[in-house]
Amino acid sequence: MAASSRRPLLELLYRQFLTDEHSASFIKEVSTRYSISTLERLAQAGSSSSRCCATLALGFLADFSSNQVLAGCLHDESDAVRMIAERSIREVWLRDGSDRQRQQLSCVIRMNASGQLDEAIVDATELIESLPEFAEAWNQRAIAYFQQRDFDAAAEDCRQTLERNPCHYGAAVGLAHCYLQMDDVQAAVETFHWALDLNPGMEGVRAQLARLKRALG
Repeated sequence: MAASSRRPLLELLYRQFLTDEHSASFIKEVSTRYSISTLERLAQAGSSSSRCCATLALGFLADFSSNQVLAGCLHDESDAVRMIAERSIREVWLRDGSDRQRQQLSCVIRMNASGQLDEAIVDATELIESLPEFAEAWNQRAIAYFQQRDFDAAAEDCRQTLERNPCHYGAAVGLAHCYLQMDDVQAAVETFHWALDLNPGMEGVRAQLARLKRALG
């Protein structure tokens, strides 16, 4: 079936999801009718509703291989698509490696959230050693180091994250905050610009950047 003939069904599924917010039903219906490659195509073309639905579905169903497509959606002309893409891309960043490695990452995220920073660093380091290309493992260790005020280590892990995932606007924002803590305001300004190039929808970052530029004169 051609992609153009599928779009009305996709839009119908999206409208139904917006009505009942039944994610399990939405995932089941979309996954049985659309491949990931088709959803990727629809996320980049067609009506606003089709792009919204495809972007939302990728957030539920796709893995890290859809990272570049979702990064492109952060620049969509539709506010709704950009908002959905921001949530969806953060989900696929977690879906690298094996099931065990993903579970280990989830544990690190919980440790960071609960302030178990030493444990988070140990487990993130173990995960990095087992899968050095897992960008989000580096990012989570950066978060732990930042909370411990080890800004040099946090900055280096942000750089390692961006080396492995050049779309990771969160790591770019984190790196900019590291530069601020290290009193390198010019580097922070440049890095905030980089983050906004990756995700222009971050209005809080845009406002902070404007304040910094005023302070620099």
